[in-house]
Amino acid sequence: MLALQQLLREAWPGGRTVARVAALTPMVALLALACSEPSAAPPSPETQARASQISNLPEGMTEAEVRAHVIAPPHVSGVDVDVVDPAREARYDIGSQSTAVAPNLDISALGTPTLSLGTFGLKIHKALRDSSAGYMLQVRQNGVLVHTGVWNWAQTPTDLGQGWSETTRMHVASASKFLTAVALVKALDAKGISYNAKIVGYLPTYWAKGPKIDQITFRHLLTHTSGLSANNSATDYAYMKAKVAAGVSSVGTGAYANMNFGLMRILIPIINGSVSKGAKYSDLSFLNDLTWDAVTIKYYKQNMQDKVFTPAGVVAAGFAPTFYYKNALAYKSSYALNTEPGWNSGDLTTVAGPAGWRLSTKELLNVMNHVRRKNTIISAAKAQYMLDNYFGIDQVISTPAGKIYNKNGGWGKYGRKEQCVAYFLPNGMELALFVDSPIGAGDRSLRGLVKDAFLASLTY
Repeated sequence: MLALQQLLREAWPGGRTVARVAALTPMVALLALACSEPSAAPPSPETQARASQISNLPEGMTEAEVRAHVIAPPHVSGVDVDVVDPAREARYDIGSQSTAVAPNLDISALGTPTLSLGTFGLKIHKALRDSSAGYMLQVRQNGVLVHTGVWNWAQTPTDLGQGWSETTRMHVASASKFLTAVALVKALDAKGISYNAKIVGYLPTYWAKGPKIDQITFRHLLTHTSGLSANNSATDYAYMKAKVAAGVSSVGTGAYANMNFGLMRILIPIINGSVSKGAKYSDLSFLNDLTWDAVTIKYYKQNMQDKVFTPAGVVAAGFAPTFYYKNALAYKSSYALNTEPGWNSGDLTTVAGPAGWRLSTKELLNVMNHVRRKNTIISAAKAQYMLDNYFGIDQVISTPAGKIYNKNGGWGKYGRKEQCVAYFLPNGMELALFVDSPIGAGDRSLRGLVKDAFLASLTY
C-alpha cells in the first residue's frame, strides 16, 4: 500500500492522489482511494475536545473530574433569592414591649434594656408555628447556649418524617456571604493587602476587563457597591467572566448581587497563591474556563474548611446533602396545609461563595462565636470592624439595647423555600434561625420578624 501510494505521488507530483483516480483502471482506483490522504475537513468541536488535553491540574484533580464539571447546571437557574427589600421589612403586630413605660418618662433614665429570652422565644413561636413547615432557633451568649426553640418538620411525613435538631443541616443560602467575607478578609490581612486595593490585579489574566473594572475594590465587593450586575442569583463562571468583560457604568453604587461574592471564590485562591492568575489549563477556551472554575472552587472550598470551619469545630462542610447528616428539605407551607413532597436544592457547588454552604444552627453559631470573640479565625476587633462596615452583612440597626447586625439567606423554587437568618445581638448574643418554607401566604421577612420580636422583648 505504501509503495503504491509513493508510486502514484511520483507519477503526479504536486497533485492530490484522489484527483487522478478517475484516470486509473477500476482496480488501481480502488487501491488509490484506500491509500489516499485523509480528508482535510476540520474535526467537530466534540471530537476536538475529546482529543485535547488539560494540563497543569493541581495534585489530586483528574481530567475526568474536570470534564464532568458543569459550569451552570440547570437546577441552580431560576431560583428566588432574598435581598434587602424595605417593602418586606414592615413591622409585625407581635406585641408591645413587655414592660410598660409611661408616655412622658425619659427612657434613658431606666438604663439599657436587656432581652427577655422567654418573651422573645414565645413571639417567634407564635409567628411561625402555623405559618411554616418548621423551624430551628438557637441563641447563645458568649458562646453558651441560652435558648432553643424547635417546631415541627425538617422533612415532613411525606418524605422521611424527621424533626428539626441543632445538627440538622440546611442550605444557608446568602448567609454564606458572611462566611466568605470572613475568608476574604483573612486572606487579605495575611498578605497585607488593603480592602481598598483594586481587584483587577487579582483577576485571571486571560479575562477581558471592561470599562471601570480597574476601579473596583475589595471593599466594593464586600458591600455590594461594585456596580456589577444586579441579576441577584447569577454567579456561574461564564456569566461573571462576561460581566467583567462588559464593565460597569459606575463604581461606588449598585445593587445587591451574588456576583460580588461569586468573584471571591476566584479571588481568594489567587490571593493565597493556590492558583496563579496567569494559569492556562487548555488551548481550548471552553475547556480553559471549565478547568478554571473547577480548580478555583476546589481551592475556595479547601480554604474555607481550613481557615474558617475547622477552627470553629465544623467538620466536612459542603455544598450537597450527605448521608451522614440529617438534611432539611424546602416546602411550600406548613404540613397541615400542604402535604406535597419537599424540594432538595441539590449540589450547589457552582454557586459557592455567595451561597451554597450547608450547615446546622449549631455549626453556624460555632463559626459566629469564633469569629466574634475567640480570635481563632480573625481577631475580635476585626470581626467588629467587619460588622460596622457592612462586610458580608445586610443591616445594622440601632436599638435601645445597642446595635444589631444581620445576614439573611433565602433560596426557593417551585413555590418552596429554605431560609435562615443570623443575628449578632448586644450583650454578646448570637442567633441562628432556620425555616424550611415561606412564612405565610405573603412570604413575610424572616429578618424583619426577628428584629421586631427582639424590640418587643426588651425589658428595663
